[in-house]
Amino acid sequence: MVEHVLSVRGLQKRFGGLTATDDVALDVLPGELHALIGPNGAGKTTLIGQLIGEITPDAGHVVFCGEDITRLSVAARVKRGLARSFQIVQLLDDDTALANVALAVQARAGHSFRFWRAAGSDPALLQPARALLEQVGLTRAETRVSDLSHGERKVLELAVALAARPKLLLLDEPMAGLGAAESLRMTETLRALKGSLSILLIEHDMEAVFALADRITVLVYGRAIATGTAEEIRANPAVQEAYLAEDRPE
Repeated sequence: MVEHVLSVRGLQKRFGGLTATDDVALDVLPGELHALIGPNGAGKTTLIGQLIGEITPDAGHVVFCGEDITRLSVAARVKRGLARSFQIVQLLDDDTALANVALAVQARAGHSFRFWRAAGSDPALLQPARALLEQVGLTRAETRVSDLSHGERKVLELAVALAARPKLLLLDEPMAGLGAAESLRMTETLRALKGSLSILLIEHDMEAVFALADRITVLVYGRAIATGTAEEIRANPAVQEAYLAEDRPE
């Protein structure tokens, strides 16, 4: 039996009278790109917050690589190989893209942030940083972050997250705010990453989701109403009624 990288059972979180996640079950397999979709207010961000450790669930369990991490801190989860990108990444606008990734490589090695200035000149950090930027297709390595486009910043944030060498990467709407060409490039970048690590992708761009996902879980009003392949999700009547119908042109 294949061990799940992530296994969630009975996850529940209430905020007063609102149930944000309701008995959620979710599995992510090794090397799988698993998409999590649902309408606004479905509970996706709350679920991701519980997976990374920012939000403590009221009930249920989060098991990562065979270990129950439900009560562990964010730092402890990151140390075990769980990383999140796009909503919490803090880039250094006055430094270059290369220096930002070098700093992330330095942090992975456990060095003090007091020496972050040295990250931009240390060959031991710059070489893997350049390799990561090449991997995600960001060519302007020496450009200050403040001069990068929105799409380039998104790609840089992906490189920073990958510097942690995660076993599971949580991507929170990487296509948000991107133009058509940038979305296509991001889709191809994520496609190239498939198989090298597990990815849980939250995304509203259904074209990208259906092109990338091995499996898809649909969250509606805090409940996971369906999990399956793109074809199975497209054909699911409950999903069509609750979510996909919203994306159809009038």
